[in-house]
Order: sequence, then structure tokens, then C-alpha cells
Amino acid sequence: MYGKIKEHLQAELEAIKNAGLYKKERIITSAQKADIVINTGEQVLNFCANNYLGLSNHPRLIQAAKNSLDSHGYGMSSVRFICGTQDLHKELEKQIADYFGTEDTILYAACFDANGGVFEPLLTSEDAIISDTLNHASIIDGVRLCKAHRYRYESADMEDLEDRLKEAQKHRFRIIVTDGVFSMDGHVAPVDKIVELAEKYDAMVMVDECHSAGVVGESGRGVTELYNLKGKVDIITGTLGKAFGGAIGGFTTGKKEIIEILRQKSRPYLFSNSIPPSVASAGIEVFKMLTESNDQHNRLVNNVEYFKEKMIAAGFDIKPTESAIIAVMLYDAKLSQEMAAKLLEEGIYVIGFYYPVVPKEQARIRVQVSAGHKKEHLDKAVEAFTKVGKELGVLK
Repeated sequence: MYGKIKEHLQAELEAIKNAGLYKKERIITSAQKADIVINTGEQVLNFCANNYLGLSNHPRLIQAAKNSLDSHGYGMSSVRFICGTQDLHKELEKQIADYFGTEDTILYAACFDANGGVFEPLLTSEDAIISDTLNHASIIDGVRLCKAHRYRYESADMEDLEDRLKEAQKHRFRIIVTDGVFSMDGHVAPVDKIVELAEKYDAMVMVDECHSAGVVGESGRGVTELYNLKGKVDIITGTLGKAFGGAIGGFTTGKKEIIEILRQKSRPYLFSNSIPPSVASAGIEVFKMLTESNDQHNRLVNNVEYFKEKMIAAGFDIKPTESAIIAVMLYDAKLSQEMAAKLLEEGIYVIGFYYPVVPKEQARIRVQVSAGHKKEHLDKAVEAFTKVGKELGVLK
């Protein structure tokens, strides 16, 4: 039997390559930071990591992780409700709740699991989920696992959302779901207006803060801080794998009854191992650091504004953004790959994004700025983009 499907898969892979859509993995041989070493031996500048606060290789996190290996061991070998809960897990959950101003938190192996495990325990076929069209794949998959009725509204379009809410009034419970920052474009969802509509039409609100937590808001506490909505969003999901240290682990934080039901019924929580003690310990250290000082976030904000202004002045087509994500629009899939390859030759590590990661004919290079970048890193990137952009006809 495998002989038949093998031929089919080989043909499919060849078609992906011929279309210029084949994804190749580059190999890093150093720690994740602003300047990295790849397996060719070259040292390059990394502008495509989710390392927004520059914490992925921070010495305080490394030391916290090392300390916990001695005190709490390597792995848990269990799910939480059997024998997989340590004091570190409970402390991290409290730190996350305090950071976002919520009532309680539950940890997952990843935010993909948090989003995959949030809907089914809360909603049935009597209820409705109203989801932004640009929401992350993990939200889409989580919705698919639930029997609730599904509605979609055009991204950040409040008139369309209101129409969907009117349609959904016939259902028992309603929840509006949106990314805080949309990962491919970089714009922030209008959560203030979403909350207004939710109050008007008696709906709950859920926000995925993966790309907004640590980034937007006066101190980086995400969209609820940005819009002064602390405590008014019912469910927040997020990750430890981006701004908060870049390792692994996700969370859902919000109303205490919701979190308690998830502990009882959320399948990714009940049937997946607890995050390792070292990850929990480093996570605790992250939130201590962010409570002590806003220096990392201030550096990020300054770096983003500087880089964005320079790229726009150079003539690049940049999607409107209020985050650390800067989408350099190229539209053509092959061009995005070619430009990324040439930028690597110039010492700039970026990746071209194209269908199915983004819509067809919307290919781009997504640049992600970090607090770990220095001004000379940003200047070198702009110079390289400008040089390659002129070579490939992106700039005139």
C-alpha cells in the first residue's frame, strides 16, 4: 500500500518545489539572539525570531533554569492532575494572572494546545463562536473541535462583526475570538470596539495575546493594557515561546470559573505532560524581570519605530503595524524566497512567507524586531534590504 501513496507524496512534493513553495529549514548552531551562527559557519543577524524582548538567551533565565534542574529535576513524567504539579507550576500561573490582571491561569505545553483546548469544554451545539478571518491556525483548529455554531467576520471589521452578532442572538452563549496582534500583518485588533459590541450583544470575548503580550501597551501587557480593558476580556491565551523567554509552554488566563472548568475538561491539559520545571522556573523569572523594570519593552518600542521609519523612507511597501511585526510586501512567492536568500548572503536572516501561510499573491518578508537588536544591527538590515531590493527591482 505504501508504494502507491509514496508515489503520490513524491509527486505532491515535486509540485510544491516547482511552484516555489517548498519550505527549507535553516540550521542554527548558536543560541537564539540578535546575532546568530548558522551551520555554514556564517554569523548573521536574526530578524525573524519571535524574541521580541530579547530574553531567549538572557543570563537570568538561564540561571533560573539551571537552578531548577538541581532543585526540581528535569521532567515531570506526568500530567498535572496525576503527579505533574509542582510549586513552580502554581507560582508561574499566579505570576501570569498578576501580570495580566486576571483571576486565574492554566498552563499548557503550547498556546496551540491552549487554543485547541478552550472551546470544547465551554460550549456546545447550543452556542456560537464568532471568529476573525485572520485568526491563527490554532484558533481555527480549536473551533473545529467544538460543536458550537461558527461565524466569521472580516478582519477587524466592526460592522461585519455586529452583523454576525445579530445573527448569533438565537444561540445560548456567544464568544468573539480574535488575535491581539495578527502575526502576518502586525496590526492590532480593535479590542476596545469588540468589547463594546460584546456588551451590547451579550457575548464573551477571547483574545490570543501571543504576538501582543510583551509588545503592545505602555508596559507591554498586551491589548487589555493598550485599550485600558484590564479585567474586561473574559479569556486571554498566550505563550511563553515568544516575548516571554522563547522556550515552550502556553497558557489561558481569565475568569476563575472558566479556568477551573478547563482544568476539569480541557483535553490538551488532561492528556499532555506538564511543562518541565526548568521552563516554569525561567518563566517565573521573566515575570519578575518585567515587573521590576520596563527597560526591555522600551528598547523594543524604540527599535521598532526606528526600523519602520528607515524602511518606509527607503521606499518599501510596509503593512500598517502597531507591533514589532513589519510585513515587507512583495506579493510574489518566488520573489519572497529569492529576496530572503539574497538577504542571507548579506548577513540578514529573514524568511519569505507565501501561500498557504498567507493568502495567494500576498507574499512578503516578515521582519520581527527585538529589544536585543542594536542600532547598528537595524542600520545593517535596512542597508541590506535596500541593496537587494534594488537588485531585484523591488525598489526603483
